[in-house]
Amino acid sequence: MELKFRDYKKEGVNWITLAGGEFYPDILADACTLYRPVLELFGQILKSSESSERLFLETSAVKQQWMRIQLARVFRKYVSPNTPVEMLKKKSNGEWICTQFGKGFRPITEVQMAFMSRPMPDEALCAVLWEYKDRGQKGYSLTERMFELFRSTFPHHEIFGPERAGKDILLGTIFPDYPKPDRPADFIIKQGDKIHAVGFARYDSDRGGAQEDDRTGGYNNAANEFLTYAKGKDLRTKVIFVNDGPGLLLGSMWDDYSYLEESSDDIIVLTLRMIPLRLTEDWLIN
Repeated sequence: MELKFRDYKKEGVNWITLAGGEFYPDILADACTLYRPVLELFGQILKSSESSERLFLETSAVKQQWMRIQLARVFRKYVSPNTPVEMLKKKSNGEWICTQFGKGFRPITEVQMAFMSRPMPDEALCAVLWEYKDRGQKGYSLTERMFELFRSTFPHHEIFGPERAGKDILLGTIFPDYPKPDRPADFIIKQGDKIHAVGFARYDSDRGGAQEDDRTGGYNNAANEFLTYAKGKDLRTKVIFVNDGPGLLLGSMWDDYSYLEESSDDIIVLTLRMIPLRLTEDWLIN
């Protein structure tokens, strides 16, 4: 009898892949070396700024992208913890951000006092910034290993998409009349001109509560949307979800993915270790 994703739950810990991590405080020396120039530049701009709005505009005017993003993170910590970093990164929106959020900025004199009260470099802040450095790397590692595993298992099929960092595949570029052309996917499996599967891959290191519901709810929407489209076009293209990591063992995540898989014969949910066992050529092409 063919096993479903649900059937692996009892021994789920044996079917997930754990990505490596770094120990604290071992990272502090490297973190301080990397982020000291960021804090020094922030301090220089801070000294010459007459207001927090000016501080923001000057930091967002830095041309080097990596430095500008780090300065935005420091600005958020010291001046505007309620303003999303993604918004602060957009230097073209500087004046608008000051107008909309400037009233909530911490006064420049308080920022200067707070900044000067900390050592240079500030180990605590460097450790916080270090946490951002490898964000997404576990997911990149998952997709890279998944691509390698698929190619060795199915040498006669082609898999393409961003193997590490890179832009997602927009389904509108694969299916020109797709109803939501900006729907992103992580990989496509094809053989010749025939597309056998659309895939989504994620590494869940720690997830629960609302995040858990958002992830599986979004997957449900994407799967239903695509399979409705495929049915209307008489396509036999399947949907593959490759999810891995200890987050699968938290809360209702495993059950939620099980319900997703059981909602259609054209959906399969896999961890890396399940690919050679559960993903078959017969399922892909029929």
